[in-house]
Amino acid sequence: MSDHLLLALCAAHSLLFAAFHLAFWRLFRWRESLPRMKRVDRAILQILNLRLSYVFLGIGGLCLCFPNELVDTALGRTVMLGMTGFWLGRLVEQFVFLRVNHAGVHALSALMVLGTLLFAWPPLRALLIA
Repeated sequence: MSDHLLLALCAAHSLLFAAFHLAFWRLFRWRESLPRMKRVDRAILQILNLRLSYVFLGIGGLCLCFPNELVDTALGRTVMLGMTGFWLGRLVEQFVFLRVNHAGVHALSALMVLGTLLFAWPPLRALLIA
């Protein structure tokens, strides 16, 4: 697989997760459910969700605009390893905090595995070639 295709897949993965997070208000009916939370908890949840969407948009943009740098430089490979750790950690947290036997949760877990593998490939390949 070419580096540009791999990074395009990383970008698509990140941008789709950004869209997913931006749809949380509708998907989870936050207009009805959030008012039942304490004000500070409601604020924290929404702020973290928006910031996470921002990170996904930024990573997607980096993957589209700087694919060579993400693959060929130490800084780029470090960014990719950081995202590998993000997705691996998020997968672990899925099993710790969201122990629900539901097809949607399982699909989400599979997408986290995919993110881990997509972002891990360039830095791991660089280690194997070196």
